[in-house]
Amino acid sequence: MSASPGLFDEVAHDWRERLDLIVETMKEMSRQTDPQEMSRAYSKRMQTLRPVDRRVSISRRGLKWPWFRVTRCSFWNEDINPWKEPHRLPLLKGGLFAELIYGDEPRLFDNVQLPDDDPAAEYVAGMASMVAIPMYDQGVALNMILAMRREPAAFAPEQFPEIVWLSNLFGRATHNLVLSEQLKAAYEAVDYEMKLVADIQRSLLPKKMPDIPTMTLAAYYQTSHRAGGDYYDFFPLPDGKWGIFIADVSGHGTPAAVLMAVTHSLAHTYPGPPAPPGHMLEYVNRHLAARYTAQSDTFVTAFYGIYDPAQRTLTYASAGHNPPRLKRCADGTLGLLDGAGGLPLGIALEMTYREQTCRFIPGDQLVLYTDGITEAQNERGELFGLARLDKALADCASDASDLLESVLAALKDFTGSHPIHDDRTLLVAKIS
Repeated sequence: MSASPGLFDEVAHDWRERLDLIVETMKEMSRQTDPQEMSRAYSKRMQTLRPVDRRVSISRRGLKWPWFRVTRCSFWNEDINPWKEPHRLPLLKGGLFAELIYGDEPRLFDNVQLPDDDPAAEYVAGMASMVAIPMYDQGVALNMILAMRREPAAFAPEQFPEIVWLSNLFGRATHNLVLSEQLKAAYEAVDYEMKLVADIQRSLLPKKMPDIPTMTLAAYYQTSHRAGGDYYDFFPLPDGKWGIFIADVSGHGTPAAVLMAVTHSLAHTYPGPPAPPGHMLEYVNRHLAARYTAQSDTFVTAFYGIYDPAQRTLTYASAGHNPPRLKRCADGTLGLLDGAGGLPLGIALEMTYREQTCRFIPGDQLVLYTDGITEAQNERGELFGLARLDKALADCASDASDLLESVLAALKDFTGSHPIHDDRTLLVAKIS
């Protein structure tokens, strides 16, 4: 009774030949991206390196004693993918295979014999010798490979440790590939849902800039993730006036996008025309604090102003938002609309937001933004800041679109390839 030659048989191969075989096998395995194809390729390779007459794989993953599944069998005519088609796998109970896989130990049989009523009988029929190789996961043999030969004592005991070792290394590699495939599928599903959230969120933003007499507008909107928490809007009001709203939800991603949608809904369900600005912010704040933000420690900064085209005035109120930047092109002075302010929305239930009015003259530039603009970082961790924003507003002859492009160009030059960590919204108004 002589053992079959194999990879670790010193007589069959010298060390260089064995090394070449190992390297060739490892290269082939490393190119695999599908666990089913990897298992098929590995079985074919092992059949060349260590030929056997039959291979059977079993699993108890997700099962309890004495149940197990047959996941692969070399005499099956059909190739079943155990990860994608588990319902097609034979489900068996008890017998030798159950004892082996629940025993958690390698076993070697020189002359295996089974009664006809053993569930494993058809898989062992005609075979005399067998090795049972447990495939460990978290210290438990959730899977097992059973290699068989027709002649008795066909497996050399001195080679058995290496067989167990190599098989488990391959098992871990296959398991990692399965996890990678599952992770990829889960990521794609989440990414698809995030894309839908982002599409819904963007549908809440204005489709185009409103046509406001004595004022031209341009807007830029970019999220740090698929969806974000920045929000801007315009409200047509009686007597030709317009409401201009910008807000920034704390946090990023889907949670911020959901609260952004809630803020949008509240702003659009304000009873009557959304005016004056202070009352509008008080209404949104009251509903946010009462229903949405109390348990989540989130909040919303917001600036809301009502522009009167005939008078060229903006009456505004602010809830902890960055004060808009104002450039007086008549004399080149820079200032902030910081005459009215209060806590962000959603922090306290009862808040009063006072108002202030600013009068413009033709040529004035007004920039409303979220902190994703001024707090944008370069690769050295420096912030874009107000000074660079002001510098981008130098050309008083530019219209709103050109001013917007000027700010964005300066922002791109400053940040370079540094990733975006916060949503960015920019509204530029030019008084005409």
